[in-house]
Amino acid sequence: MRTTVDLLRIEGRIERWLRFGTPVETTNLGPRRRIVAFDPGAIFALVRWSSNGLGKVDSRIDILRAVGAGEAASTVRHVTPGGEILLRLTGWPQVEAVLDAIDIVERHRIPPEAVCPDHWRHVHNRLMAGLQPRPYTPVRHVAWLKRRAVSP
Repeated sequence: MRTTVDLLRIEGRIERWLRFGTPVETTNLGPRRRIVAFDPGAIFALVRWSSNGLGKVDSRIDILRAVGAGEAASTVRHVTPGGEILLRLTGWPQVEAVLDAIDIVERHRIPPEAVCPDHWRHVHNRLMAGLQPRPYTPVRHVAWLKRRAVSP
């Protein structure tokens, strides 16, 4: 079972796009819409932005882990069947802070989808508390890789 994400772009109205993640399959449904699929365990970031034409804007970011058959999943709009939520924030200042945290990871040449899932939970919790998240460093990444190698 794969997790699918419905991506859409209507200029100035709706945007649903991946900030990171490597889909294993893509289905184009026209010039503005496509469906991407992830294998279980894959981590990806979905950014959602919309405007009602009167200036009201809604911004959201979710960092999710694709679930396997029989695993518990949280419902997330445009994600089927849902996913394990590692981070979920709304409002442009929060979304921008998460995008900055992702940029920091990439500056270290670490793919964001390879980061320890606990880091994204940490970023979520710190931003929700109005605090600055600690950066993910190469030292932390090496520790995560070693921990993952010895865990069942």
